[in-house]
Amino acid sequence: MLKAMRYDNILFETRDGIGKITFNRPSRLNALSDAALQETASCILDANKDASVNVLIITGAGKSFSTGRDIESLSGGLSNINVNVPLLSDTVRDVVNAIQSISKVVIAMVNGYCLTGALEITLACDLIIASESAKFGDTHARWGLRSGAGMSQRLPLLIGVLKAREMSFTAKIISAHEAENIGLVNIVVTDEKLEETTYEIAHKIMENSLDSVAAYKHLFNAFINNAIQQGVFLETYGILPIRDTIERINKFKK
Repeated sequence: MLKAMRYDNILFETRDGIGKITFNRPSRLNALSDAALQETASCILDANKDASVNVLIITGAGKSFSTGRDIESLSGGLSNINVNVPLLSDTVRDVVNAIQSISKVVIAMVNGYCLTGALEITLACDLIIASESAKFGDTHARWGLRSGAGMSQRLPLLIGVLKAREMSFTAKIISAHEAENIGLVNIVVTDEKLEETTYEIAHKIMENSLDSVAAYKHLFNAFINNAIQQGVFLETYGILPIRDTIERINKFKK
């Protein structure tokens, strides 16, 4: 049985107890506008209330998972002052919090680029499955921005401080296989096998006690959140001046 719901910026469908959210702005490489992020957070919370959905998958339409925040939509109202205000990352943080708060497992199924704000969302997921063509990067520094939805805390927890510094300081984009080698993703498969493999893993999860899985998710998240709580607060509310944001956005958006 397949169910589908209509949104403007994402797609949502369910099949055999698995819900799939798809970022659906392929012409923009699924760059995340506030509207897309708001729909995603709402969809995650609604899916958690749906008894027919046991596992959630998040992916992107076309050739990209998502290149992150839609800089074109930000730059008009962005200033070197408000880059440090929580509003800049509120809608990304809403998606991260939704993923973390629900009892159901959320799997990131990563195809193509997964950058910056999209990587923040991916890091909040319970499992990350990537295609061979997937590419990962924290490009905040390229744009004169900083993370605001937990990346500065979750990334070093996942891959170690040295590798996290390397990724964030250089803003380099790494391959799926390098991401697997440093522990950023669970599994890398061929592009053709990505959806099949992700659904197989979702079905394996569903073969077990979903109450047990939910309990484990809660306990794992308690460990993570206890470890990063102070850092996330600083990331959200700390005044960390960045003075060249507009200059860098104007330089690289051309």
